[in-house]
Amino acid sequence: MTQILDYVYFREVDIRSDNACQLLVAAAYLCIPDVRKLCCDFLKNAINVENCIGIMQLARLHFCADLETTARQFVLCHFVQVSQQSKELLELPLEDLQAIIEADELVVEDEKFVWKCILRWINHDPNNRKGHIAGLLKGVRLGLLDTKIFKKVSKHPYVTKNEECRPVISETLTFLHDVKRLTKEDKDFVTPRIARPRIRQDLLFAIGGFRGGSPTDVIEAYDAREDRWSVVEGVDSIDPRSFHCTAVVGFDIYIIGGCDDGFKHLDSCRCFNAVTKTCREVSNMHERRSDLMVAVLRGAVYAMGGKDYRWIKRTAERYDCKTNQWSLIAPMNRRRRGASAAVLNDKIYVAGGYYDYNYLKSVEVYDPDTDRWTFVAPMLSQRKHFACVEIHGCLYALGGHNRTSSELSTEKYDPAEDTWTEIPDMNFYSYKLDAEVIDDTIFVFGGQFKEDVRFPHSACYNDEENRR
Repeated sequence: MTQILDYVYFREVDIRSDNACQLLVAAAYLCIPDVRKLCCDFLKNAINVENCIGIMQLARLHFCADLETTARQFVLCHFVQVSQQSKELLELPLEDLQAIIEADELVVEDEKFVWKCILRWINHDPNNRKGHIAGLLKGVRLGLLDTKIFKKVSKHPYVTKNEECRPVISETLTFLHDVKRLTKEDKDFVTPRIARPRIRQDLLFAIGGFRGGSPTDVIEAYDAREDRWSVVEGVDSIDPRSFHCTAVVGFDIYIIGGCDDGFKHLDSCRCFNAVTKTCREVSNMHERRSDLMVAVLRGAVYAMGGKDYRWIKRTAERYDCKTNQWSLIAPMNRRRRGASAAVLNDKIYVAGGYYDYNYLKSVEVYDPDTDRWTFVAPMLSQRKHFACVEIHGCLYALGGHNRTSSELSTEKYDPAEDTWTEIPDMNFYSYKLDAEVIDDTIFVFGGQFKEDVRFPHSACYNDEENRR
């Protein structure tokens, strides 16, 4: 109540992780919409695997539709981790669990994770929950399961001891039998819901860069499920640019710095919305930067280093998407261009790059809480124009080149041990490439393999299977 009164009189409120939910409830009860909105904004940024279901339920109870939508999208997009780690999921009402696993938007590469989620929920209270297996089983796209996994599902005691499960098992068996007999002429065959793929949520976008030897404004999208690239039509121009970087916040993709078609170094930024396919100009950076590094941390965009004509920079700045303002932060320890940046453990890692005719292998880390940069273990190889991504709590350095080689080995950084180790190389060597993570797989695309020769190559790597 003290916080509420402070806001009423002084327009100040101290929202923290330990009071945000209570403040939201109080503000909703007392009809103070400004505090309610501030709490919702705070909780949106605080959503994680452990609290997303609780936040979704709280938002629904107090009619915070936008917060509920954000929390639900988080649950659907991070379903595998939520289903395995969330304790809140174990207390979900049946109807809520059904709504999640039946959603077409559920992001799950293998339906076995949906089945395992159902088992985890039932086993938390088997005597009262195993009777719901038939209804929950309808939420699993059984026709997409591996044959061995489906056999295990069909023979599970919860399933065999419930007569209501027989129709869905029988329907799946019929579908699997019919699929084997399908020919190209069977155009009228309708895929049943038990085998209908879920809607793909994750897309890769390739924006700008070089095309035909000069900067372009073309945007292409890649659907990993269909393994297909397509040009995004009907988009406002981002203006041709190269040597820029991009950053994703929600559905907005920020295109930052780079060079225009006259190879003028830019401080300008554009924002492309992947849903509306519209592009708008946002505030300029404090400095012109091409060949820079960019990362997103806590909903803010960070731009670091880069080049402005002859000068290589160590300065860095942060963009607040809500206020549309850039502000300078502590500079890096080293000047760098052509380096790579990634976020790991709520900090920004910047690795490698080039300065003063020297290729770098040093790595430094930015802590937003202290506004300080500190060095960690250097990479095994000096490299610039490579890609650095985070997956499963580790960093991966892919591709790049240095003074002696453009065929550099791939490295993996373990923050717990503060060490870099070599892992299986990509099946092609390249630099000036990009990499992103979708469904626990690293996708690498674009780049060069020798001076002035570019190629539209792409590859992927699964770190759990340790293969490319």
